[in-house]
Amino acid sequence: VQLVESGGGLVHTGDSLNLSCAATGPAFKSYAMGWFRQALGREREFVAAMSWSGGVILYGDSVKGRFTISRDNAKSMGYLQMSSLKPEDTAVYYCAARSPSSSQYEYWGQGTQVTVSS
Repeated sequence: VQLVESGGGLVHTGDSLNLSCAATGPAFKSYAMGWFRQALGREREFVAAMSWSGGVILYGDSVKGRFTISRDNAKSMGYLQMSSLKPEDTAVYYCAARSPSSSQYEYWGQGTQVTVSS
């Protein structure tokens, strides 16, 4: 599985931004997917995750109520809708996928930069 993120950019506080994750390979539809972010000088942070069916959704505490994860298995796409953005949301955002047999995310995209100006 290869993952490619897109949709990052420079926005202002309070704005919204939608990230996309394009996956190659038919296996993606059976993989859990997640979004992570890493700000400069900080450790990677969990943002959101969704099971292959969409039945299980998790969010990091810092984004609950503001971000929404979704996927379209028919299109092999994952999405992260971000609203009410804050400067502390500034980071490189990564899409990741995890096969059913794995406890860790095995596949990662190259990341897309999101910058929120105050």
